[in-house]
Amino acid sequence: MGKDIPVSPLAPSSFPSMPVIGGVRFSTVEAGVRYSGRPDVMLAHLAAGSTIAGVFTKSSTRAAPVLDCQEKIGVHSEAGAAILVNSGNANAFTGKHGVASVKAVTSAVAEALDVPMARVFTSSTGVIGETLPHDRIVSKIHNLADKLSEATIAEAARAIMTTDTFAKGSHAEIQINGETVRIAGIAKGSGMIAPDMATMLVYIFTDAIVERPVLQSMVSALNEQTFNCITVDSDTSTSDTLLVAATGASGVKINETSLNFMEGLRRVMLDLAHQVVRDGEGATKFVEIVVTGASSDVDARTHALSIANSPLVKTAIAGEDPNWGRIVMAIGKSGAPADRDLLSIWFGDLLVAENGWVSPGYNEETAANYMQQTDLQISVDLGLGGGTAHVWTCDLTHRYIEINADYRS
Repeated sequence: MGKDIPVSPLAPSSFPSMPVIGGVRFSTVEAGVRYSGRPDVMLAHLAAGSTIAGVFTKSSTRAAPVLDCQEKIGVHSEAGAAILVNSGNANAFTGKHGVASVKAVTSAVAEALDVPMARVFTSSTGVIGETLPHDRIVSKIHNLADKLSEATIAEAARAIMTTDTFAKGSHAEIQINGETVRIAGIAKGSGMIAPDMATMLVYIFTDAIVERPVLQSMVSALNEQTFNCITVDSDTSTSDTLLVAATGASGVKINETSLNFMEGLRRVMLDLAHQVVRDGEGATKFVEIVVTGASSDVDARTHALSIANSPLVKTAIAGEDPNWGRIVMAIGKSGAPADRDLLSIWFGDLLVAENGWVSPGYNEETAANYMQQTDLQISVDLGLGGGTAHVWTCDLTHRYIEINADYRS
């Protein structure tokens, strides 16, 4: 990219102090895939017996690494495993060249770490439609293997960034029958973020023992409550990947009834999802959209996403304009059932509209003052039923255009 990007004003103050996850080691290297002067490839090596679950973009133009991961994700093996990620080039829409690049990289990792190719998962993120210079990555594989360490997850988070302005990490510790289980995850994502899944890559590691079918069931369910409930710009990436690996190093076994573990995993996934929104390209506002009273949860989600993805709503938020009429517009266009005369809208705790009209107690100055906050909540009750949804988004500013207009230069 041609210009340095300032850190998002919504960024956390620092990268969290992450726990060591037994059974997984990380390394990074500068391969010059697209960027210079910074690490752009990360490797994670998983101990033998690790189980891996994942969910992937539903895009019809999925990248070669995604297709390869989807073929491998259900393969059972007690062997070790690896995850390799490069930034700067998405290896998407590259035809047979993309397939060849994946094969070259996975075979090099498999040889260096003595793991089966079927247990090597890769992701690529960056520019679409350019052939991946995989030789630059392959030449660094043995260097990556030699540098593996349990303590370098923060460096791994930085190596996978593209237009991100800060590295994203989250962790949790859970007590299961008096024993401690640890979860740690990293993510990248800033633009091209929309449900299905919302360019976003996520890698989460736990030292629990979790059989693959159980882990997959948990990850798929929690994904619908977290990463599939965020949107920055309504654009679904070709490369979205979420991988969760359980190494078993703690010796603590998790099953379908381990609610503490599932809640800890949910917290990590939701925190990372929120960080992606807080790093939305050009974002200055973090916005929660809450829809209640819909005919169904599906309808509530449809309305919430219509609001969250509306450029008119998002630009009004950027301008700190309490333009509730744009919320009405977004509901009306969503295609899900709504009744104008049953509709209620809040900005925070302020009721702004009800019964098909502006609320009698509405005060424009109070609403405008609320819109100056960095964290906002817009709530809508449709008055039709019990359906609910929560979606998280950000505003749309001039900076978003600047970042994306300059993306390939």
